[in-house]
Amino acid sequence: MFDVGFWELVMVGVIALLVIGPKDLPRVARMAGLWVGRARRTLASVKDEIDREFKAQELKDILEKQARGNPLETLIEEPRPLARTAPAQPAPVSMPPPPAGTVETTKPNADQAAG
Repeated sequence: MFDVGFWELVMVGVIALLVIGPKDLPRVARMAGLWVGRARRTLASVKDEIDREFKAQELKDILEKQARGNPLETLIEEPRPLARTAPAQPAPVSMPPPPAGTVETTKPNADQAAG
């Protein structure tokens, strides 16, 4: 943010030492640190609140767009026709002929056995 180098910080420290004095400099530095920390926390709090508001607005926009484009009542009241037709009947499977010289036996089913 600020392009402050080492020599600029040394110069500020020397001037603060001359103006404030060695006796009061630690107290003033502590107070300045507290103020800077408080300002940073306040700035971070405001930034977080703004971000939350933007996200809330984005969610509202998404919900409105979804409600306009795909209302639930329309889906329930007017079902769309199926995209596919009814499945086709499977083709019958043909069995290979029995080997020559074998006798084919069939089991009687329940109707034939009872009658």
